[in-house]
Amino acid sequence: MSDESLLQFPCEFPIKIMGTNTPDFRNLVTDLIRRHVIELDETRIQVRDSSAGRYQSLTVVVDVHSRAQLDAIYRELSGHPDITMVL
Repeated sequence: MSDESLLQFPCEFPIKIMGTNTPDFRNLVTDLIRRHVIELDETRIQVRDSSAGRYQSLTVVVDVHSRAQLDAIYRELSGHPDITMVL
């Protein structure tokens, strides 16, 4: 397996996070991402509710500096019980 990545670091990377639509979902997601990204620009967060309003998706564009940082963000988000899916 090659260590080469298609990504060039540092880079801007969009992460889509889905979960149940609760008043705290956005804060939960931003708090988890802030553990790995010190300067999170909240103007780069898009929020969409599902058509029935039961679920919410956030697309968060983060500035990442390494593959390890990106992997840590994905592990943190995917491991949380209130997050249904991370793309």
